[in-house]
Amino acid sequence: MPGGFLTNHGRVLLCIAHDPGARLRDIAAELAITERTAYGIVTDLTEAGYVVKEKDGRRNRFEVQGHLPLRDAVARERTVGEVLSLLVKPKPRPGKKRSATRD
Repeated sequence: MPGGFLTNHGRVLLCIAHDPGARLRDIAAELAITERTAYGIVTDLTEAGYVVKEKDGRRNRFEVQGHLPLRDAVARERTVGEVLSLLVKPKPRPGKKRSATRD
């Protein structure tokens, strides 16, 4: 969706929220940007505090800091997590099964 509703920074944040273990090359391919651009955006998001990067063996895992407020003037009263919750379907958690019937 190049040139669409979200900026590249927003799109990268969305990719990370969807898959915290995504590699930079995966993010770049998904968004049709260069790996160098993906690296720069992830660095920006990390330096701004929106993403925390952790080493997981030879790879990185990312954690979106959903509690932080957005800096955008229009969405100033919203947190990163609130906006992402509108755009990312939560993945089912292992071990938690929903039954078809309720008691």
